[in-house]
Order: sequence, then structure tokens, then C-alpha cells
Amino acid sequence: MDIRTLPEKEREIYNRLRKKYSLTFDRLKFGEDTVRLLKVDDLEELLDGKDPFANVSEFPFWVKLWEAAIILAYTLHGIPGAEGKRLLEVGAGLGAPGLAAAVNGFDVTITDYEDVILDFQRVSAAASGLEEVKCSMLDWLNPPEMEQFDVLAGAEVLFREEFFQPLLDVFNKYLKKDGLIFLAHDARRQSLPKFLELAGKDYEIAGKAQKFRKDGKDVTIIVNRLRKKA
Repeated sequence: MDIRTLPEKEREIYNRLRKKYSLTFDRLKFGEDTVRLLKVDDLEELLDGKDPFANVSEFPFWVKLWEAAIILAYTLHGIPGAEGKRLLEVGAGLGAPGLAAAVNGFDVTITDYEDVILDFQRVSAAASGLEEVKCSMLDWLNPPEMEQFDVLAGAEVLFREEFFQPLLDVFNKYLKKDGLIFLAHDARRQSLPKFLELAGKDYEIAGKAQKFRKDGKDVTIIVNRLRKKA
């Protein structure tokens, strides 16, 4: 991508990030729609062999474009009747699902907990021509006041059990009464069944497994849809 085509503000952000990271853009296609996603080019150098399924406390989850995020992005892009509806992505990392939702017509707010993550999101939104996407800080332990949303979404957000209840509190705070939640996780994520058991007290939960092969390995992504119980 020609960086000179970015708006001045996002171009300045890109140049600042480039001093710390080797950068590249991924292009994700959703039918006739395209999202450009800024990401770190050399992940191995940054991750230093850390295993996201071994020690979650040491893994910087935001830097990786997860298979679950890609599956969730396609799910959100395919939701009909998005125009005029509001969507919040929590723990968004690089923000692929939120950006895919935005090109589908949702009024999107992408959130995470560090300024540097929001900078990647802002550049990606600008590179994708999505000027109306909001990138905001969201501390699950101290969530700010916002209008409620029609849809909440998150990919690979269940990594520490002590954050299960704060995340559910975020859901309860921001989800409209008749709203939906979409979550996507690798089937190997051991925390997923524990979280769904806890969430099942207040939500009706449906799930669908999507299987594919990547780099010669079988990958299974679980997409869950949650709706508040009557």
C-alpha cells in the first residue's frame, strides 16, 4: 500500500509505529469489500517463541491476526440488515472483525486496552477508507459510559479466568435488551467451556464449529452466539 494515500494524522501514526516495528498490510477480501489490516511483519522476532496456549500471561495477544478473528470477520460481514445498527468489538487487537462489520454497514466501535493497539486500528481503518470507525480504550474493570449496542463481538478474548466476570459485566452494560453477542475462539482454548458455563446463567448460547486446514494442520474455530434470556 502507498502510505502517502493515508490521511495526515494516520500517516503520522504509521511513521511513529514504523520506528518500533517492522510493518506490513494484510488485505482481507469479503466478497466485493476489502479491508486493509496493519500488522507486525516479523512476529517471530517479537514473540520470541511464546506459545499462546501454554502461558497466556506472557503472550501479547494483540499482535497476531488470529484464525478466530478472520472467521469472526466473515461472520459479521455476513449479517444482514446491518445499516443503522451499532456494533462494539471488545479485546479487538488488530480489529479485523470490527472493520469487516464496518464495511457491512454497522456503526462500529473497536476497543482494546493499550494506546499502541488503538494506533494499529486507526491506521487500518483509515487504510480501509472507514473514516467513521471509532477506536476507543476499554478497561473491562472500569468500563466507561457508552450508548448500548445491537451487537457485541470478540475473538480470542477468553485468556484469563479472573476476567470472565468483568467481561460478562461489560456485556450486560453495553448490550441492548434484544442484542446479540458473537464470540470466536480456537477449539483448543481451554477457558472457553468454563466461560460459557458461567455465561449460560444469563444467556442462551448457540455454537457452530468451523474446520479448515492451515499449514498442513487441522484448525477448528468455535463461533458462539449469545442472546439474553427473557
